[in-house]
Amino acid sequence: MKGKVCVFGSFNLDIVAGMARFPLPGESLIARHSMMGPGGKGANQATAALRAGARVHYIGKVGQDDFGQFARRHLEKTGFDAITLFTCKEKPTGNALIYVAGDDAENMISVYPGANLTVTAAEVARCQPTVAAANILLMQLENNLSAIQRMVDIARAAGTFVILNPAPWQKVSDALLRKVDLLTPNSTEATLLSGVDVSDIDDAMRAATALHRKGVRQLIITLGIQGALLSDGEAMYRIPLFPAQPADSTGAGDAFNGALAAQLAAGEPLKQAALFASAYASLCVERPGAANSMPLYADALARLHAYPALQVEALAQPDTIVAAS
Repeated sequence: MKGKVCVFGSFNLDIVAGMARFPLPGESLIARHSMMGPGGKGANQATAALRAGARVHYIGKVGQDDFGQFARRHLEKTGFDAITLFTCKEKPTGNALIYVAGDDAENMISVYPGANLTVTAAEVARCQPTVAAANILLMQLENNLSAIQRMVDIARAAGTFVILNPAPWQKVSDALLRKVDLLTPNSTEATLLSGVDVSDIDDAMRAATALHRKGVRQLIITLGIQGALLSDGEAMYRIPLFPAQPADSTGAGDAFNGALAAQLAAGEPLKQAALFASAYASLCVERPGAANSMPLYADALARLHAYPALQVEALAQPDTIVAAS
């Protein structure tokens, strides 16, 4: 049976411009192309989890504007098991302006969260049965921290496994980190969380040790073209990067997190779930856009099997890691 993933997170309307390079301050450049579509880390990761094989209940909040109507139409046709979409009267639907530039399809993103930052305690309380019924609660930091903290508490009380993708960056307390079952920062977020400058796998190992000392149980630090580091509190592993022809890296992290949650919800071990998520993300970067670029489970499985030599690599002995108490 498919696992159940509850995703609490943002919906944004994305406006994307493809560029030969990023503009300099004060400079106007002609874009190669542009597009408008659904986004937001929450909705993106929910879509990835769905297409990676999970049953998904998405929880978000939008404004009473045209973007909010677009959000409702899009989410209703996506295929989620269920949707809880709250409405804010005071703030507009979140939106993001995205530049994608160069042969490596790197991106720069400006986000206005809008309604995403207005989730109330009463709205969170209404989600308790949904969170309790899920195998996995997947969250990011594109909503107000008060709501995120309440969702974590609900999940812990219900015994639901919590994954927190700490993006976009907000300062979070060590107390919150200790309540999370799996933390999935990228190199920048790992630097901010740990105080260790992370630029390669060795740096990531040091950052992981620092985060375990803060009380983090398990974490995966994604490192772009260097793959990812997985640390489960007993040993550390390198998760390989799968070959790809990048067209747009905007949704890569969301693809990884959604696929990871889907695999864990289905009962896969963490190392195997992370390997599948890496294969899944490699397909995502080959397609433009974010939510609309999420591949299907079968395609990711085919890529995983196409590269049997790419396996999880042990990096450290158990006695070299300071595990969370």
